[in-house]
Parts: sequence; structure tokens; C-alpha cells
Amino acid sequence: MRNLDFSSWHSILVTLLGLALFTLISMGVRLVMMMTIQQRRERANRQINERLKTLISAYKVLGGSFTGTLAVDPRHLRDLRAPPVEVAEPDGGEQETVALAVPGTDASDRPRRIRDAVEAALADIILLGTEEQVRLAEHAARELVAGRPVHTHDLVVSLRDFIRQALDLAPIPADLTIPMQGPTRPSGGGGRGKGGGSEGRRSGARGGGGGMGGGMGGGGMGGGMGMGMGGDADDSGHRS
Repeated sequence: MRNLDFSSWHSILVTLLGLALFTLISMGVRLVMMMTIQQRRERANRQINERLKTLISAYKVLGGSFTGTLAVDPRHLRDLRAPPVEVAEPDGGEQETVALAVPGTDASDRPRRIRDAVEAALADIILLGTEEQVRLAEHAARELVAGRPVHTHDLVVSLRDFIRQALDLAPIPADLTIPMQGPTRPSGGGGRGKGGGSEGRRSGARGGGGGMGGGMGGGGMGGGMGMGMGGDADDSGHRS
């Protein structure tokens, strides 16, 4: 206020212009700072949302079952082999031990799908999980690599507590005893879908055959009527 000069109209105008310029610059700096802070906040919110979405999906994969076999079978299809069978040579030579591979069935396909889903969930947790979750996921991955069955209950509990805390949900009451959780078992709806598709194709083929038969019948009737009318006209002309 000490530098403001109101002694003349010129000085008043210069003072007002200086105040307006200072106000515009201050507002521009404030708007830029607000936009920068808002963009950082939106980016952080998007990262948190994507992280929570990924961890929730991993939780559903690792802890979607309460009954049945709750351990992950690390064996691949090439590891599922029958006990060795001794086969004697035709010429009476020494016996040869042969390991027969078990053919792929639905019973061996479900553990394979469970193992693949669990491995993908562990990779997501190693990427986006907390330090405790990364350690548990790394231990589970090492157990899978070593070929030992893995239980994911401890990792599921850690994920559950973190997700509830991130969503500002109250912790689970201490007096509740939640059963041990294991990987989600995939549903076997592929066979029914294939059967339904084949039924649809068969019904479509039957419908097409009926249409072809109807068209041929209609052509026969039209041809018969045309031939009859032509024959009558020839007879009348001949009689005349």
C-alpha cells in the first residue's frame, strides 16, 4: 500500500493496471497448481483402483473355495504318469520297464486349469501386492516350481485384510472362525455349450431340409397344374 500512488489520474490508472496484472498472474499460478494437483490425484486414484481391482480378482482366484481339495496341484500333464510296467521281451530277454502316460481326462484337466489360474494370480500379487503379500506369493511360487502342493490360505487372509482396509471397511470380528480357503474350482460348462451348439446345428439342418422339401413339393404342384392347363388347351384346340 505504501507504493500506491493516487495523486493523479495517470498514476491511479497505472496502479489499477498493476493490481489487475498482479491478480491475473496470481490466479493463473493458482489455477495451474490446482490442475497439477488434481491430475496427480486422479492418476493416484486410477492406480489405486486398478491395484484394488487386480488384487480383488486374485483374492477370488486364490480363496474361492471352502470345501474339497484346497491345495494347488503343481504337476503338469507330462508328470501324471502311471506306475512303471515291466514288459518282457518276446525272445525271452531281459524285462524292460516302461512308464505309461495317463491320457488327458477331465479329472486331470481341472487341476491344470486351477494351477494356471493360481500362477497368474501369484504373478499379479508379486507385481502389485504389499511386501508381506509379495513374500507369501514368492514362497508359493517357489513351492510350485519345486513340485510341492501349495496352500494359499495365508495369502488369502493377507489379501482380505488389505482390501477391507483399503475400502474403509470394518475388520472381520475376532470371534468369527472362517474356514480355510483354497483356489476357486473352474466350472465345467464347456461340454454343455458344445452340445447346445451341435443341437442348434442339427435343428437348423432339419429346418433347412424341411424347407427344401416344401419347395420341391410346391414346384411339383405348380408344374402339375401348368401341365394340366396346357393339356386342356391343346385338347380344346384339337376338337375345334
